[in-house]
Amino acid sequence: MSAIVAQSHHIFGIRAGVTNNVFYFDEQTIIFPCGNNCLRYNIDQKWQKFIQGSEKSHGMLALAISPNRRYLAVSERGEKGSISVYDLQQEQSKKRKVLTGGELPVQEFLCMAFSPDSKYLIAQAGAPDWTLFYWVWEKQKVMATMKTSSQSNPISQVSFNPQDNTQICVTGNGVFKLFRYAEGSLKQSSFQKLEGQNILCHAWVSEERVIAGTETAKLLVFESGDLRWEMSVEPKPASQEAERLCSSTEQHARSISHARISAIVAYSKGFACSAGPGAVCLFEKTEEKDVYRKAREIRIPQDLHSHEPSHAEQQQFTALCISPSEETLVGSTDRGQLYSITLSSVEMSRGEQAKFEFLSYSFHYGIITGLDICIRKPLIATCSLDRSVRIWNYETSSLELYKEFQEEAYSITLHPSGLFILVGFTDKLRLMNLLIDDIRTFREFTVRGCRECAFSNGGHLFAAVNGNIIHIYSSTTFENILNLKGHNGKVRSIVWSPDDSRLVSCGMDGAVYEWNTITSKRESESVLKSCSYTSITISPDAKTFFAVGSDCTLKEITDSQILREVNSDDVPYTTIVMSHSGRMIFTGTAMGAIRAMKYPLPIQKEWNEYQGHASPITKMAITHDDQFLLTVCEHGCLYIWRIIDKEGRGLKREKEVVYAEEILITKSDLEEKNQVMTELKTRVEELKMENEYQLRLKDMNYNEKIKELTEKFIQEMESLKTKNQVLKTEKDKQELNHEKEIADVVERHSKEQQDLESANNQKLMLEYEKYQELQMKSQRMQEEYEKQLHEMEESRTLALEELTEYYEAKLQDKLVLLDQCQDESRQQVREFDESKKQMEEDGDREIQDIRIKYERLLRDEKETSLRLKGETGLMRKKFSSLQREIDERMSEIERMKAEHNKLQSVIKSLEKDIVGLKKEIQERDETIQDKEKRIYDLKKKNQELEKFKFVLDYKIKELKKQIEPRENDIKEMKEQIQEMEAELERFLKLNTQLELNVTELKQKLKATDTEMHKKMSRVRNGEALVKRFKTDLHTCVGFIQEPKKLKDCIRDLYERYVQQSDVVEIVGVDADIQKEYARQREHLERTVASLQKKLTKDTEIHRADNIRIMQENVTLIREINELRRELKVTRTHLHDLEAENRLNRKKGKQGSTELRVRSTDDRSRTVTRLNFEEEAERIIELQRLEIQRLRDQTHAQEQSYTKRPLSGGKLPALTA
Repeated sequence: MSAIVAQSHHIFGIRAGVTNNVFYFDEQTIIFPCGNNCLRYNIDQKWQKFIQGSEKSHGMLALAISPNRRYLAVSERGEKGSISVYDLQQEQSKKRKVLTGGELPVQEFLCMAFSPDSKYLIAQAGAPDWTLFYWVWEKQKVMATMKTSSQSNPISQVSFNPQDNTQICVTGNGVFKLFRYAEGSLKQSSFQKLEGQNILCHAWVSEERVIAGTETAKLLVFESGDLRWEMSVEPKPASQEAERLCSSTEQHARSISHARISAIVAYSKGFACSAGPGAVCLFEKTEEKDVYRKAREIRIPQDLHSHEPSHAEQQQFTALCISPSEETLVGSTDRGQLYSITLSSVEMSRGEQAKFEFLSYSFHYGIITGLDICIRKPLIATCSLDRSVRIWNYETSSLELYKEFQEEAYSITLHPSGLFILVGFTDKLRLMNLLIDDIRTFREFTVRGCRECAFSNGGHLFAAVNGNIIHIYSSTTFENILNLKGHNGKVRSIVWSPDDSRLVSCGMDGAVYEWNTITSKRESESVLKSCSYTSITISPDAKTFFAVGSDCTLKEITDSQILREVNSDDVPYTTIVMSHSGRMIFTGTAMGAIRAMKYPLPIQKEWNEYQGHASPITKMAITHDDQFLLTVCEHGCLYIWRIIDKEGRGLKREKEVVYAEEILITKSDLEEKNQVMTELKTRVEELKMENEYQLRLKDMNYNEKIKELTEKFIQEMESLKTKNQVLKTEKDKQELNHEKEIADVVERHSKEQQDLESANNQKLMLEYEKYQELQMKSQRMQEEYEKQLHEMEESRTLALEELTEYYEAKLQDKLVLLDQCQDESRQQVREFDESKKQMEEDGDREIQDIRIKYERLLRDEKETSLRLKGETGLMRKKFSSLQREIDERMSEIERMKAEHNKLQSVIKSLEKDIVGLKKEIQERDETIQDKEKRIYDLKKKNQELEKFKFVLDYKIKELKKQIEPRENDIKEMKEQIQEMEAELERFLKLNTQLELNVTELKQKLKATDTEMHKKMSRVRNGEALVKRFKTDLHTCVGFIQEPKKLKDCIRDLYERYVQQSDVVEIVGVDADIQKEYARQREHLERTVASLQKKLTKDTEIHRADNIRIMQENVTLIREINELRRELKVTRTHLHDLEAENRLNRKKGKQGSTELRVRSTDDRSRTVTRLNFEEEAERIIELQRLEIQRLRDQTHAQEQSYTKRPLSGGKLPALTA
């Protein structure tokens, strides 16, 4: 036999606890979660396609579909929270990528959203970190993360701006934040403090506008992150029945508390939002900015199949979606129902209340406790703790019947004929008829809380469990034939043998009994007290039983002996079923998976596992032709699996199954329907007669109207023709007049043009004459200026020739002097080199002696200097940060003072209000007495309300069961708080210790500041001395062509700036530095890298000065060159002047006097210039001495700089 495969065929149900659990894929297809899978459901053709969930998933948490409707993201809970992205365009919806939190410990992702271009995905992780992840999902790359909230403010929804990939909106309890992705991180762009506002959902209606809904049924409109508009949405009461229910104070309070906006969806005309229990409001845009108008309210209709029809109206919508063409609105509720409505019908039915319809069928929303099938019809019967019984058809995949009752249903069985069902309720066991449109009770049995019941295969008997007793009744006489007693614990499962001669039961006491249904005796038994059995099945030959229980094994029992145990890998089995062919066994697990095994059972663990449900499977059944496997779970989902082999073929049927088509209907119902049919027939005939008569009348009226209209049309045609002729004649007249007017205008224009041309010609002639006169004047002026320029140039050339001759002679003298000075300087350099060599040799000897002594000292000093340097760096940073904090605090203090003044004024106004309120209190005391009278009346009403106590007590018990896990969570939270408080105390101690360190470092910083100021003053003095020296040197340079003066000047510079003691000290210091340098060479090699960095910085700092000096040198050289040129010019000019002087001697006394004056001026110049040369030499000498002294000083500073420690090392960490 080939391996058995269970293939998903159809599902009835929806997961209600999943965020955004319904989407439109296209105009006819929606996607919603069901069990552990997602479902693609075609609304028109009713087919389903499955998107398989992860195998190790513990359930879905949220869904998100991309804007291009190609990708689906599914958040799943497991060992680590994960997000699976599926490609919906492929037939099998292939899984593309799996995203996780990476190194961050993320347990679950609560909500997600795709970017507008579908390339990015954001997801909000849950407690305790509340981290927002931003992925490029195709590369599985986390672009950015951001902590969005704290433990006390949970996040409910995240979304992208529909026009911007980088803007994100995050909302939650007291949270409305906008983030923007920039430079590799998420930055908060706006934050609104919304204390007491729990935002449950939001939607973008434009590029800048977001609409949010709160837990208190308020709509908040935000624009660019700022709150612009607020409105409370209070739905009208659904019906008179609902009003009656809300009349009592308790019910009214409950309805108010449930009024909340839990879903919003935007579309082109506005948006739709849930508005309390059972209601959705449509809002449309108005002409005013930032304002929306409530257009319509759509409600869930009453459920006529329920004992309390208004109960359906109390459902709360958790998700809404609109089709791509904006034709249909679909919503899912907290009770696992899907509703839809066409928006066009809402607009058309303006006067009536718009009502939702079921999208497919009504589903279970509680734990399904019972499941059964029959032989004669393709029906499935289910019952649930939601108090409903439903009949499904697995051939047509439809819901045939359903009805809600007052009590919870625990078990159900379907008669083999498919016409009756037996249901075990909390109070009684009821036998019911399945009518054409109703489920009616036929007989009641006094069996309370029947957890298991089953019709025999022949249908003539049925068994019902009451605690640890099994009652067997006749289906025809309804008598209690047998009572099977023997179990010590509750019976959990019963099954009939194929021939109905025996009944097998198992219970929580670990016993499996085989009963004879004729003698009520036990034929075999197997007791294993360590196991609490949950389900049992029987082989077709009735010789072997298969049981599962709490010990995570499958047991094969034959002749009261356990033949084989198959371990389930620590996964508890909840139910088991065997095919009617006896070749395969299916088991259901507590994890929601089914396992298919061959029979006989293999020695090794061999099974095929299929993860369909997301909660424990409660019941399983196989159809009688072995074609379908049916499973139900605690989440209220009914799964239909097709049983096939590995090649995909269905199992062969032994015979063709022909299902019965007859149905039950009561005589009274049939008579009523026949009567209604006859009445309708007569009514149809009457309507036909009326319609024919009305049609004739309408034909007569329309014929008369047509005649009248044709006559009117002919008359209007004739009148229009006459009008047209009149208009043509008027047009011809106007054309003639227009031509005449144009001719007159052209003549006038030509005359005016001729007059203007003659006037302009005369003006041009006058202007041309004026221009000629001015041109003659300019020529005369130019000739005069040229003469003057020629005379000036001749005088300038003569003067230049004289100056060039004079300066050339001077230059030759200076050059001779310069050569002598250069020779002297070379000789001095040689002497200096020899003395330097001798000094170095002496220094090396001394260094070898002192080296060992000072190495230790140097290491200690280096360590201390590095530590101090690190501390000073840290203190500088801390000082600057503290200074900034002080400034901020000062600004805050000023702002607080202003607020204090405002509050003082508010206090004064409030004191006045207090006086007024005291008066009101006196008045209200009087009203209190009246209220006390009313309290007496209300106490009477309270007695009436106690009648509802029984129902409420039961609900309280259920709530207490739900509270217990919450209390455990609270205990865990309290322990976390205690740990956090201990950490806080530790941090406080650490802060005090750090403050002490700060005070110490401040004192050290003051000391370093004083030293720095001293060194800065020394640097300033040095710079001032250098400036003075430069000015004196500049004056010396003026005597560069007078060697004697230059020599004297330099000598004065030396005496002024260089002292003998300084020279001696510098020589001594140089010797010591050389010794230190040789001794420390090995250690300072490590500091070369850091010094090179600093040297580059210093060169960059001093580069500007070097460039400036170079520029000054270039300008000086340029000036010298220009002076040389001028000297040549003056020589030529002098030669010309001497020639003129010879000629002018003959002309008289005037010329002689002028020459005398000139000679006296020249003599005075030469005297002054001689004095200037002496001064220049003296200044040059002084400048030389000063230069030498400054060189020595800079050399000494460089040596001292090399002694400094490294600054490139890492600073020590600041520890307490």
